Amino acid sequence: MEKTSRKSFFLSLVLLGIMWLVYKIPLGRNLTTYPHLWGNILHLPVNLSNQHAKNLTEQNITPIKDTKHFLVSAYKDHRIDGTIRIISIYRRDDVRRLYCIIGCAQHGYLVTAADVDIHRDHFGFPYHTTDLLCKTEPKCDAANVTISNSPYTTDIPDMIFLPIRNRERNEHNFKYNFTVCISNLFGTYNNVLQFVQTIEVYKLLGIQKVVIYNTSCGPDLDKVLQFYREEGTLEIHQWPIGQFLNPSKGWQFQRDKGDLHYYGQLTTLNDCIYRNMYRSKYLLLNDIDEIIVPYQHATLEILLEDLQRQNPTVGVFLIENRIFPKTVFDDMGRFNLTQWKNVPGINILEHIYQEPDRKDVYNPTKMIINPRQVVQTSVHSVLKNYGGTLTVPPDVCRIVHVRVPLQGNLTKEQLIVDKKLWEYQKDLVQNVDSVLNKSGIYD
Repeated sequence: MEKTSRKSFFLSLVLLGIMWLVYKIPLGRNLTTYPHLWGNILHLPVNLSNQHAKNLTEQNITPIKDTKHFLVSAYKDHRIDGTIRIISIYRRDDVRRLYCIIGCAQHGYLVTAADVDIHRDHFGFPYHTTDLLCKTEPKCDAANVTISNSPYTTDIPDMIFLPIRNRERNEHNFKYNFTVCISNLFGTYNNVLQFVQTIEVYKLLGIQKVVIYNTSCGPDLDKVLQFYREEGTLEIHQWPIGQFLNPSKGWQFQRDKGDLHYYGQLTTLNDCIYRNMYRSKYLLLNDIDEIIVPYQHATLEILLEDLQRQNPTVGVFLIENRIFPKTVFDDMGRFNLTQWKNVPGINILEHIYQEPDRKDVYNPTKMIINPRQVVQTSVHSVLKNYGGTLTVPPDVCRIVHVRVPLQGNLTKEQLIVDKKLWEYQKDLVQNVDSVLNKSGIYD
């Protein structure tokens, strides 16, 4: 009996010693944890903003140390009690507990377990777009954040932190009414004429900002991108995904292979939503060769006023696609303009023939959204949202999509004549010429 008591006493001392070591592990210079780690601020005797200035990154892809995962951007989500939402790229076979290291604006760090919310659309690829959710406390004014695979790390001061955006909530007085999110540019894409025509049509329709994620593009298009950026129309985010992963050039894993769907399209679309959540009243999510065009309203603003008045709880408007084959031309050659002949790319004004909609074939949609009502999105529909979703009738609004035909067996007589873009010809031709001249394409 006495031996048992001594043994129990000895084990208790050992356990107490281990607990003391665990709770007193130094986390770096002048930084120590305290008991009850979760929900406690780890105090620093120095100003945190100075401590972290050298460790903040504006890069769009940041590896999480000792994992296969990547951080993209961090946002305060006011809809769920100020939780920090980190847009991430997550390897699904590397499942482990992750921890949020949150830098508080006044002093110290807050360490909490990260909730991992993998987006359900991944098209079979090994890497998924994922939200890492970090809960905060009122006494921590969260300013920056990073992710670790351990809460007891010794190198917090040397970690790379992401700035937390959207720290202030703004439901009114937006900087822009309409912003277009174009997910990815990659390869040697050099379709200058179609790109300029698309941007100029959008400006006539009321678009004020275009956001684009650029992996790579052709030399002529790069000139145009720089012109639009200097003009203030375009916001460019570098997206060097090929430096970290083997991105797929397609959307089906079994056919296209690679690590990540279509150069990370799903990740950049979700980032664009949160990046512009409090800057823009509405966002248009579409590809670089698509234009969302109202057919019964002069501008997008008038269209959305009508749609929103009739459907006040809707925050997602699905717009149907219509294909205009780039292989079929206007017989009269009305816009086969001499000055555009040597400009790389497709002249969308020459393609007025539309493929008929097939009721038995899936017609993918794109979207106009209120970003404050969207939580997660895929390419053709949202995955999680607040409020309702409406499919807009195609006679009210539809996508003009000039591309390779999907119904290549149809004759010109079986196609539908649609000259909607010609309504903008007077201002459009003049504006396109001006951009091509000022950007150096005509040189």
